[in-house]
Amino acid sequence: MPEPITLDFETFWNWLLTHPNCILRAGTPEAVVYDDDDLHWHFAEESSETLLVQVMRGKRFVGEILLQPEQVTYVQGTEGEQEGEYAFELVAESEKGRFAVYFFVLTHGFDEQGTLHKERVH
Repeated sequence: MPEPITLDFETFWNWLLTHPNCILRAGTPEAVVYDDDDLHWHFAEESSETLLVQVMRGKRFVGEILLQPEQVTYVQGTEGEQEGEYAFELVAESEKGRFAVYFFVLTHGFDEQGTLHKERVH
């Protein structure tokens, strides 16, 4: 099993923007949004402090995750629970400890070449 990778939030986010069709599921400790063949992922900014990850069916809204980047200390990437899955936990650290505030599971791991351009590649 490969060693986990650690990324800063900005590097991960810019890479994720180029891989929306690779997301299998995403969520928080309280809720999960799953991908499906007739759904697509959309990214937006509500404000400078809040990023949106939305799941759409055509133009119809299905689900949404609100991310607050200032909560994220770093991103930890590891192989997922199932073969062919790669999990990325967006981790917050405080005096109370460390915990994943958000997560994304993709069909592949992080590759630095995906961050070199903002085009969607998958």
